[in-house]
Amino acid sequence: MRRARSRGEDDSSLDITPMIDIVFIMLIFFIVTASFIKEAGIDVNRPGAVTAERKERASILVAIDENGQVWVDKRPVDIRAVRANIERLRAENPEGGVVIQADTESKNGILVKVMDAARLAGVMDVSLAATPEGE
Repeated sequence: MRRARSRGEDDSSLDITPMIDIVFIMLIFFIVTASFIKEAGIDVNRPGAVTAERKERASILVAIDENGQVWVDKRPVDIRAVRANIERLRAENPEGGVVIQADTESKNGILVKVMDAARLAGVMDVSLAATPEGE
């Protein structure tokens, strides 16, 4: 009888390996399916446009704030270094385009310089960000 009891106690242990496997599979699923939002580094007050449309393949975001400061990859950049930064980011993702997020109070001259730097860096797909209006 003693042997039967000792075997019964050993069989009552709980194996949590399948539960850990399922938790790891769920974690991997959520990481893979999560959408990561790229940001330029600052919040800008974008102008509104009736014809604004969503662009999915934008990989390089450039922001211009109301003071004329240019931000690339979440850090402030001198206007003369914009081209080099875009070339570096373009090397990481050659298929992506550039989206410029200019504040409504920013100067048009800086916007043109940033667009020119993007084109000189080899990016022909340059877009301006706007907030959809109307609809």
